[in-house]
Amino acid sequence: MSGRNTWIRSLHDLGLAAWFGGSLMGATGLNGAAEDEGGTDETRARIASSGWAKWAPVNAAAIGAHLFGGGGLLAVNAHRVATQQGVAASTMAKTVVTAAALAATAYARVLGKKIELASSQDPEEREKTARHPVDLDQARRQLAWAQWAVPALTGCLVVLNALHGEQQRPAEQLHGMWERARSAYRR
Repeated sequence: MSGRNTWIRSLHDLGLAAWFGGSLMGATGLNGAAEDEGGTDETRARIASSGWAKWAPVNAAAIGAHLFGGGGLLAVNAHRVATQQGVAASTMAKTVVTAAALAATAYARVLGKKIELASSQDPEEREKTARHPVDLDQARRQLAWAQWAVPALTGCLVVLNALHGEQQRPAEQLHGMWERARSAYRR
């Protein structure tokens, strides 16, 4: 098998870059622009909701690319996860943070959709909200936290990705495998 995994790594890294960058731009730029230009709470919500809705399919593709690439990298590096000390722990940390980032992304989308429906000028969408009332102030506060949690968590993934890159250096691999063998021998 080839030692290069350029396509898998590119999917992983480009997907993560788009997920992180898009969420950070949305939380700062899009929400900030809606705040500046919106006037009323309802108008601000409509502006922000429109932008986030346009970003959602791109974000889904970015997340899909990242997850596909991550699965591929895990498959080609399974031997390192099993034999190099520290790699299993950093892989587990990365898996947990990825799950948290996915949960925050999904939660933000659910809250955003509720706010979008509640602030819509479409009578049908307003009717849906009337059947299932939403506490808009609470939903907005929760959404703000969730939208900031996504770039914070994906930023952590960028750092963990850098750690994985460092762990792949030949000297690190040799040292990690040596330490794993020594600890197995002492048992």
